[in-house]
Amino acid sequence: MVDRGAFDVSSASGRTLLFSIPGRERKETGKMSGRRAALKAVDWLAFAERVPPNQRAMFNGLKTRSDAIAARLRSLPETPAPIDWSYYKSAVANLALVEEFEKKFTALQIPEPVDTQTSKIDTQEQEANKSAVAYVEASKIRIAQYEKELEKLKNMIPFDQMTIEDLNETFPETKLDKEKYPYWPHKPIADL
Repeated sequence: MVDRGAFDVSSASGRTLLFSIPGRERKETGKMSGRRAALKAVDWLAFAERVPPNQRAMFNGLKTRSDAIAARLRSLPETPAPIDWSYYKSAVANLALVEEFEKKFTALQIPEPVDTQTSKIDTQEQEANKSAVAYVEASKIRIAQYEKELEKLKNMIPFDQMTIEDLNETFPETKLDKEKYPYWPHKPIADL
């Protein structure tokens, strides 16, 4: 069994470990039941810090349901109580039936469910990472454009000292086309 790792999220208060992420493999340090691991998988304080105020009620409902399920899991024993076959052999008249049940019970192997969702989640995570990288790159381009425009605004003549010619030179989109539209407002009527 491989420990699947964790998504490490640091908050302003220094808390980490918001939730587990499949695909982050580490060496196995010890065997822990899935039930006990599930109880420790969510740092609710770090999670609550990231919940917007308009979604607080949904978050509280999720936390309540999760706490109820966790309490039910904690109330159950780690392993089921063993069956006392000797008692049943002495109490049941048909000994062959008890021995058949015991043989079938000991031969019973319940397989672990096959994980069909981790690969889909990993694919979605990779797509989200690619999308995030593309968004960051596009944002850097927009930031450069905005910084260039900001520099232009910082270096221009103050508005109270500008003439119409200065305004049209600084902001070409404000220039009226008197040749194409000789009558006032010197713009197409549709643009008004």
